[in-house]
Amino acid sequence: MKALLIAPVLLVLAACASLPAGPSSQQDAFMGRLNALCGQRFEGRVVTTDAADAGFASQRLLMHVRDCSAAEVRIPFSVGEDRSRTWVVTRTAEGLTLKHDHRDPEGRPDGLHWYGGDTTGSGTEARQAFPVDDFSIELFIAGDASVSTTNVWAMEVHPDRMFAYELRRPNRHFRVEFDLTRPVAE
Repeated sequence: MKALLIAPVLLVLAACASLPAGPSSQQDAFMGRLNALCGQRFEGRVVTTDAADAGFASQRLLMHVRDCSAAEVRIPFSVGEDRSRTWVVTRTAEGLTLKHDHRDPEGRPDGLHWYGGDTTGSGTEARQAFPVDDFSIELFIAGDASVSTTNVWAMEVHPDRMFAYELRRPNRHFRVEFDLTRPVAE
């Protein structure tokens, strides 16, 4: 009799285990934190010390959280006068995706464009990591940037304190932190 009662429960549990994970509550909270910044601009600074970061570290770094919804947040990122970069965080059926939208001054895709990665775990409400995806690996190889095929990007949102954008791969760590306590007009 006990076996007859347990068998249906095991079938239901097995069926649930095979369903796609979907965004976690941690990812929901992370997107909520991004959306709470919508419409605001913040200045940042490079906090890593790699010599390759000197070009960024010597310029004004500005992020503008905009075009926000529950499904997507776009964050243009300016390096000095260069306004070619936008980070795009999107919900998917499996979790979150980060893409890098690079455009020329006329608004056309420029150079390496639309590369990024997908979350592989639930992350935390404060930090999400995005290991490089297959599309980006192919793009990097074709664009002679094969060193980037192991990239892992991350974003952190610590309300009323700090937003961080980070890139890691073997022998490379780049991190910019933005002061959320001081929104800027432009």
